[in-house]
Parts: sequence; structure tokens; C-alpha cells
Amino acid sequence: MVYGQVFHPRRPDDCFIVVNVGGFKQRLDQDLLKRFPQTRLGRLLCCNSKEAILELCDDFSPSEMEFYFDRNPCFFCYILNFYFTGKLHLVDGLCVVSFCQEIEYWGIREGHLDFCCSNKFHELMAFVEDRWSQESDGQLTGSSADELPADMFEGSWCGDVRRNIWIRLEKPGHSTLAKVMAVVSLAVVIGSIISMCIHSMDVNKATTDHPWLRGFDSFCVLFFSVEFFLRLSVAPSARMFLRSTLNVIDFMSVVPFYITLACDVADEDDDTGLENVGKVVQILRLMRVFRILKLARHSAGLRSLGATLQHSAREVGQLILFVSVGISTFSTLIYFAEKDSEESELQSIPIGWWWATISMTTVGYGDTFPVTLPGKMIGTLCIVCGLLIVALPITNIFNKFSNLYQRQKDMDLRQKTNCLETIFDCNGCYKK
Repeated sequence: MVYGQVFHPRRPDDCFIVVNVGGFKQRLDQDLLKRFPQTRLGRLLCCNSKEAILELCDDFSPSEMEFYFDRNPCFFCYILNFYFTGKLHLVDGLCVVSFCQEIEYWGIREGHLDFCCSNKFHELMAFVEDRWSQESDGQLTGSSADELPADMFEGSWCGDVRRNIWIRLEKPGHSTLAKVMAVVSLAVVIGSIISMCIHSMDVNKATTDHPWLRGFDSFCVLFFSVEFFLRLSVAPSARMFLRSTLNVIDFMSVVPFYITLACDVADEDDDTGLENVGKVVQILRLMRVFRILKLARHSAGLRSLGATLQHSAREVGQLILFVSVGISTFSTLIYFAEKDSEESELQSIPIGWWWATISMTTVGYGDTFPVTLPGKMIGTLCIVCGLLIVALPITNIFNKFSNLYQRQKDMDLRQKTNCLETIFDCNGCYKK
């Protein structure tokens, strides 16, 4: 029962309420609103106190049974159409975000959108979410000096000097010196990767490390350390700097060297636990693989790949789920099909997991394979299902990668254009 009905005798008009939205009045039948009890107007009918009514509307008149809403009166026409037809339609010229806020206010779900507007709505929402994700892309692809407000350096210690160094470290196209620094950094990264590969060859041959190889590796780590702490010291915000993915990779690429050095020193002082210390050293040396990821700072493709994985977590999760279900299913089927054959190596479900994995991903090493006719039929079905399962989410991931890669190229092009504008003034004179 509506609050106003408590104080007035029941009249034929009591089955109607008046809704006033921004000056637009509409007389509505209560039975019409009761068809959608979860909406804001439908919940008004269940209110039994003044406080409850004022939680759902801005004001109301008990004598006139009129409820006031300070909302967009043009959009309310679409709300009325929803109550009459049960279907919701998009509003031409209205931002999709504002549309979502309006229907959320009136308590209407997106599922009530008619089929003629549903696809367009989801396309617009995907476009908006893609725009919103650009800020998180900036964290992955690295900070841009153009996006840093000038006042972040103003008033700080040596603000002008730090900004000049920051721009040259972050924007290779700013000047000739910045390009040289970027080329040298890239050369050291590539040299460090080559050194790591040569070192692995020496380890396999059970030979000792060459002095020049160790010296070059130490030089690379020293260069990476100086570069990291120099960029940290001139960064406008140390907290934002340390939260960047690329900077975390830079830090992880140098930390294993110093921990290994500390372990070697402890190894010389204490002869106990040599085996455990040796294992720790080997694990830390394995962490030098992070140096390969430093190439992402100089490659738009690698940064786009990282952004794609970040924004395709749902698709990747679905892919892992589909493959896991397929592996569990076909490993069990192949086990029961091959367990009675002495020639088959698929004599347990864990071995069937390995076979199903390489079969569904169409790798096919050939180390394990079915020999019976039912097993071969199951293998054929496993390969076909694997192709379909892997292909389903890959399309969305590929589209996101293409969009992010194109966006990254546009960002790099804008940075180069801004660099030219900072080098040359409007009269074509060179700026020092």
C-alpha cells in the first residue's frame, strides 16, 4: 500500500499515481508498475513510510499521489515505453555511459534491451571499455614524458635538470643524445642476452667461466643498475615509477646478480651447506632471463603483446578451462581404450594427460600414441576438438592484439611528432 493511501479514503483514482519527472507529468496505473516490481517505480508501491518513499524519489505529495524525480524528462519517455511494452531501446544522441546510469537509477536491467538495440549497446560499451583501458596500457607500455604535468617537476629539487634527463631517457626521439642513449641501452641488452647464451654453452661443456665473459656480464649488470637508479632518481613520482611493469622487469633483471654475489661471498666464508647455496645460485642465474624482457622497452610489438595478455585475461582463462576439460576427458577415454593393449604406452591417466595435451594443441611429439582402433578414433576426435577449442577464443585475442598494436604505433608516432615540435619552434628555428 502506498503511503498516501493511509490518510485518504479509497477512490477510483487510488489505483493511479502521478509521476513528475523534471516537469513532465504522467499518470500511471499501479497494475502496470506491478509488472516490474524490481524497478524504482515498482518499489514505490511497496513503501509504507515517508522515509522509504523519499529514498526512491526526490519529493512527493500524499494528497495528489504525485511523486517528483529530478531526472531527464526526455529519457523518461523511453522508460514509459519500457513499462508499456516490456522492451527497452537506446536513446539517440545520449552517451552510452549516461544511458547505463539512467537505467541503473530506474532499476532496469540491460537484459530488457530489445534485440534491435542490444548489439549496438554492447559494441558501444566495448568501445568505451577499450578507451578506459588506455590508462592501464600506459602503465604497461611505460610512462610518457608528454603525459606528465609540468608542475610535477616544478618546485622539486633540481626540477629542470631532472625533467631534461627524464625526457631524454624516456623519449629516444627527443634529441640526438637521447637516440644514442637508447641505441646504447638496446645494444647492452642484446649483448647481455648473447653473453647469457654463451655462458650456458660453457656450462654444458663443464668448462670454467671465461674472465672476459664474467667481466662483460658484470659490466652489463652495472650498466642496468646505473640506468635504473638514474631513472628512479629523476622520476617525478617514485611510487608511480616502481609500479610500472617495465620498471619492475628492469629491477628483477639486476637483483639476481647481487644476490648471487652475496651467496658467493657467504660460500667462501662458510663451507657448510654448499649444496644448498649452489642450488640457490643456479636458480638466481636462471632469473637472468628477465633481461630478455627488457627488450619490451624498445619494442612496440612486445609491449602490445603484454597489453593483450593483460586485457585478455577472460579469454585466456576460458581457453585454459576448455583445454583442461578436454584433456581430462580424452585422457580418461584413451586410458580405457588402451589399457588392455601391451604395445601401448598409455597405461595410466597421467600419461594420458600428456598425450591429450600434445594432441589437442596439435603438437604431436610422437613419443606416445594409441595403437588400438578405438584409441585411434578417440585420438582423431581429440585432435578435431582441440582445433575447435583453441580457435574459439584466439580470434578475440588476435583482434585485441591488432588494436593494441595499432594504438601503440599511433602513440609512438605522436611522441615523435611532439619531439619535432619541441626541437623546432613555430618559426622553424632550432631549440637548444
